[in-house]
Formats: sequence, C-alpha cells, structure tokens
Amino acid sequence: MLGLNNVQGNMLHILFTLSTLCTILNIGTASVNTITKSQILIKDSETISSADGAFKLGFFSPINTTNRYVGIWYVTESNVVWVANRETPLHDFSGVVIVSDDNTNLLVLNGQKHIIWSSNVSNIVPNFNVTVQLQNTGNLVLQEDTTDRIIWSSFNHPTDTFIPNIIISTNQITGERVEATSWKSPSDPAIGNFTGGLERLSAPEIFIWNQKQPHWRSGPWNGQAFLGLRTNLLSTSAYLNGFTFTRKDNGSLVEITYTLPNSSYFGTLVVSYEGNLVYTAWINRIQVRKRVVQQNKCDVYGICGPNGSCDFKDSAPICTCLKGFEPKNADEWNRLIWINGCVRRASLKCERVKNNRSALDGEEDGFIKLQTTKPPDFVEQSYLSEDACRARCLNDCNCTAYGFDNGIQCLIWSGKLIDIVRFTSGGIDLFIRQAYSELASIQTNEIHGKKNVTPIIIATVTVGAIIVATCAYFFWSWSSKRSGQTNQENQIANLSGDVKQVKIEDLPLFEFKNISTATNNFSSANKIGQGGFGSVYKGELPDGLEIAVKRLSRTSGQGLEEFMNEVIVISKLQHRNLVRLLGCCIEGKEKMLVYEYMPNNSLDFYLSELNPKISDFGMAKIFGSSENEGNTRRIMGTYGYMSPEYAMEGLFSEKSDVFSFGVLLLEIISGRKNTSFYNHDQALSLLGYAWKLWNEEEIISLIDPEICNPDYIDDILRCIHIGLLCVQEIAKERPTMATVVSMLNSEIVKFPRPSQPAFIQRHTEHKGESSQSQQSHDSNSRNSVTITNLQGR
Repeated sequence: MLGLNNVQGNMLHILFTLSTLCTILNIGTASVNTITKSQILIKDSETISSADGAFKLGFFSPINTTNRYVGIWYVTESNVVWVANRETPLHDFSGVVIVSDDNTNLLVLNGQKHIIWSSNVSNIVPNFNVTVQLQNTGNLVLQEDTTDRIIWSSFNHPTDTFIPNIIISTNQITGERVEATSWKSPSDPAIGNFTGGLERLSAPEIFIWNQKQPHWRSGPWNGQAFLGLRTNLLSTSAYLNGFTFTRKDNGSLVEITYTLPNSSYFGTLVVSYEGNLVYTAWINRIQVRKRVVQQNKCDVYGICGPNGSCDFKDSAPICTCLKGFEPKNADEWNRLIWINGCVRRASLKCERVKNNRSALDGEEDGFIKLQTTKPPDFVEQSYLSEDACRARCLNDCNCTAYGFDNGIQCLIWSGKLIDIVRFTSGGIDLFIRQAYSELASIQTNEIHGKKNVTPIIIATVTVGAIIVATCAYFFWSWSSKRSGQTNQENQIANLSGDVKQVKIEDLPLFEFKNISTATNNFSSANKIGQGGFGSVYKGELPDGLEIAVKRLSRTSGQGLEEFMNEVIVISKLQHRNLVRLLGCCIEGKEKMLVYEYMPNNSLDFYLSELNPKISDFGMAKIFGSSENEGNTRRIMGTYGYMSPEYAMEGLFSEKSDVFSFGVLLLEIISGRKNTSFYNHDQALSLLGYAWKLWNEEEIISLIDPEICNPDYIDDILRCIHIGLLCVQEIAKERPTMATVVSMLNSEIVKFPRPSQPAFIQRHTEHKGESSQSQQSHDSNSRNSVTITNLQGR
C-alpha cells in the first residue's frame, strides 16, 4: 500500500475483500472451495448461487412476516424449495451461516452466536476440511474436501417440496423415511399438519397424511401412471420424464424419484399447508403451469366410508353405496354423514356355509364390474393372468374384489373396500364380489365380468334399422332436390350471355357494365393483386360499398364448371370469419366473383377481437364431374400447405384439407410459417421441427412465447397434438375434420400418438440448378391485398 493515500488504500482493501468474498460465495463452480473452521459462509442479505444461477441459498422472509429464515429458492424468493431453521426463526438481520468448529456441521447462528439450527451430523471423525456446495440440482451438500464424500445433503431432509432427483423413500425394516411436511401457513414454514411420502410398498403409492390419518392417495403405480389419478399429470407430463421406482435390500427399501427432460425444465411438487399436492412447472426459468392435483371433494381419502363410492356431481350427493350394498346407518346417510359407509345386503357363499346355511348347487358368487374406477386402498398385487386373478378371488373367502392392470397385473382386495372414486376416464375396471341372489336383482350389463350382449344386440338392431330408414328417406329427398339444382346449374353452364334471370342460392348477379364502372374499367390503378386464375381489382359500387372483384383470366384454364362450383360452395358458406361473397358476374366469356373488400392491414388489426376474415377459397380442391374424387389433372395451391398425396400425385380427398388445417394450426401455435425453415441449419420445415421436438419430448419449446400462458398450456399442447395428427404423411391416418372439431372441443380426450409428418426431409439443390427450378413461389402485391402465386414443376 506504499505510496497510496488513505482513500486509495481503503479502496484497494475493499476490492480485495470483495474478491475474496466472491471466491468464497461462488460455491458451485468447478473450483474447490474450502470453508475453514468457524468461517462465516453467508450473512443476511448475502446469497450463495449454484453454478448455473438457478438456485440461491440465503435469508428470506415469507409473506406477511418479518421473521428471517435460511432457505434455498429457485429463481426468486417466492419459490422456496427448502428451509433450514423452519422451527426457529430469526427476529432480526443478525443471522449468519457457518461451518462448525469441528468441520462436521453446517450451522445457523443468531446475533448472540447461539445455534438455532444445525445439520446435526454425528459419528463423523473431524479430521478433514469440508466444502459447502449448492449444486445445480438445488441440493445443498457438505462434503469432504479431499474425497468429495457427501456427509450431509439437503435432499435427504426435504421440507414441503419435492424437486427433481430428490429420492422419496421408506425402509420397512429400519422405519427410516424421506418425506415432505407442509408449512403451517404461507407465513410460517414450521412443520404443519400434512405429510407426503411413500406407502403400501407392495404396490407403491404416494400418500398425504393429516397428522396420523390418511388424507389423499395417488393409487398404485403401474410403471407408467398412478392409477388413482384422473389425469397423468404426475407421469406423462410434458415437463417430466417420469417417476422411477426402485427396490433395495431385498425389497425392504423402496425409493421413488422423478427426472426432467433437460435443464430447460423444472418442476416442483409441494405438500401445501391445506393438504393439497401442488405441481408447478417452469420452462427456461419462466413459470408456465401451476396445478393442484386434487380436484374435488372425492379426492379426500375415504370420504364415502367403507364400501361407498364417490362420484363428484354438482347437483346430487357425491356418495352412493356400491351395488349390492346399503347404508350401515340410513339416518346418518340421509343427513350426508357417510363415515360409517355401507354393508352388504346379502351374505356371500362362504359366510352362508360358515353359518350352516349351505349354498344350493349353482348359487355361486359372481362379480359386477365398476368401470373407470380409482382402485381401493389396501391392495394385494401379484403377477397372475386376468382369468387366474378372478379364480383366485373366487376361491378365497376373504376376497371381496379384484382388478387387472396390464402393468402390475392382478390386484386383489380383502375386507372392506375403502376410497373408491368413479372417473370419467382412467382408473381400472373393478370387479366386486356379489352373492348369487344379488346378481339376479342388479340391473347391469356386466355379470361375472362378461357382457350380457342380448339387450345390446336388440338395441343395436332396432336403432340401426331406424337410422337406415331415416337415411334412406333423407337421401331420396336430397336426390330429388339435387336433381332440380343440377338442372339449374346445367342451364347456367350453357349460358353464353344473358344470365339476369338466374339466381344461385339467392346470390345476386352483377351486370358486367356495373362491375366495369366500379373498377374504373378494370384499370391498372385498381388492380390490387394477381392470383392463379386471374386478377383482383378494387372497386366501389354506387352506394359507396367497396368491393374486391376476382376476374377470371380467359387463358387461365379454368372452365365455367369449376367457376360455378366455387360460386355454389361459397354461396352456401356464411360465417362471421369468412369474407362475404356479395355476388358474381357471368357474361360471355367473363366470369367474376364479387367479395366484400378487406384491406391488407396487419393481422392484429383484424384480431383485436379475435375475428379474422378468411377469403381466397381457391379452385385447386373444388373439382368438377370430369375430375373424380381421387385425382386431378392440375396441381394448384400454396407451397407448404398442400398434402403430399395431392402435391406429388394429384390425389385429393377430405384428408387433404385436414393436412392444410394442421399446418395452419402449428403455424398459429409456433408463430412461424411452415416455409420459414427453408434455409434453416437444423430444422427441415415447421413440420420437421415440430416432429423433432415431439420425439425429444420438448414439444413445449414450439410454443410462441407470446401465447405461452400458464393457464392454457394444456390446451395449447392438445392443439399441437391435434396439429401433428392432421399432418401425418399417410392420409388415412389423419382424423376427419369432424373428429378434429370434437378433439378441439374436448369431446374426444384420448388421442393416438401421431406418426411421422410429411415433408420433413431437407430440400436439396442440385449443382448448377437453383431451387427455383424445382418449385417457385413469389408474391405480387399492390395497394393493400397480397395474393401468393405458385407454379408447379
């Protein structure tokens, strides 16, 4: 410091101190950081960061309190995933985090140097230095400096939050458990009433306990999903690779963990202070989803009592007795007190034999089937076939029900059936044992696990006959009406001049001279675009209405028949999102369509109220009788939207339009055009890019960040799935548009996995030949309407 004044010396001292402090606090880098005895690791207002900066260790205060706690959070303090001194808060800002004198424990001290929290490591010989590290996983570890042996880990002591790579475990022999406990309240991270962990280890489930009483259960894990959940949120979520169960020590130790596809994803499972399991997901450190796994009162464990079934309905009691059962206490049941549940109306065969009331020959017990059901608690699992499982249940007097799942196979229940919930989808088919007398009285189509098909056949034949008769009548009526329409169209097609007396679906017919006047005699100044079949002109009628006139070129190759087909189709389509067809003009060789005029403003101009206007139906897929349903002589359309069978072979069908819709849907979701990937280094096309992300389980990366609203992620992902189904290369594998509408409306909720889309191979340019010679597309635009041209090769 020689030769420096006091200010300069102090400045250098400060810089040196900050440099040293940064070295200490930069735990999580590749360098080894050794904390000496009693050295202060962090003070209040300081933090330690993981190497990637996603996690921080420091002091924080929950909402509505000034108490200070040491915790780990993800991205921001509002996402606390672990708390050290949850039972002993600091009441000021004097707290520090240090390593103990013997180098074996991490400590939190208050201003009086009293220990208010310790990692509590014991049975360690204190003859080594230690390193404290906050890993990129969010795990805070205390490890030997020389061997990197971890002597303490926050992952082994979770608070209320499970994060990826935390191992939840239960040891049946030692009784040791790694589980999460809720906060008391959002303002108090002290241990609350609810605990989440692993139970029923023969067929493992996630349980949440309210003190010593079960509060919620996930149902058994079958290797792919938890059978007690309405959705696969905790198994096939786009944000999770899935759960992994392992057994150790001859099966006495059972462990479960979950992982993520890559570092872009992060998710937490929190046991809330209310007893809910809350799932939150982030992508690129932006929160995209937060959902409570429990959905209604039926998720409360055993709410309907033994042998009761819960089916959530807004307008009726949610609890009913299983078929063949009746309320144990009718008065309580009628007062909606269901805790005592239900009992059998008739004794099973074993009980009758036991009571010296021998069952008559043939009066065997049987089963009724309860479909899409949450498996009851206390299941016994074994690897038997479905038939063997049924036989085992019948031959066991204690068996009251059985089920079968392809993943974990035979499921057997004995005694009372507890925590049964009815789903609209998912779950299992539960076969409930019934006395012979009950089977005869229960009105069901499912007896002994087999369908009683006679009523189904009768109903099917009856309904089928009615449908056939009805369809035949309407077809006859339609044919008669169509015959009249065809005569009208033939008359129009034979016209060469005056068509004033003809109307198509009450569509006005404009005179040529009036159209000519409106467009200033089709002047070049009024020309606003060039289409595949001719030019488009802007015009104005005498009443001031602006119009767009599509004038068919005399050399376009399109005949009167195709023109009339377009007129007939469009005239029948009236929708607020379709540009309105005002009329047409047919005089001599002139054929024109008159539309309402839509200026070519930016898209957001038409979407302030989300009401886009669609026009330019095109002629490529509106064919006359000379071109059959399967083939056309000319290939016309817009590059990137034509289906492969149409673009390559001229084959077309309703599935061709489905393909185009799928491309449009993926464009809307991604915010990119299909053709924008033409010169992309990695992606082949939008379809290829989407397919690549789908196979890498990163499809959510396709979503335009502008629309990536956490509240709508599920809906957006569903739309992506639908879009990929629509653009499948093989036409017959694509859904119909009617099916697509049902999918979009959630009338269909189970989708097949899409197969490979079309056009995912990269375009290549031959030497000495430009890609323009393969296929070209350009835009001619003037004034305020843009029309895209395409020339086939």
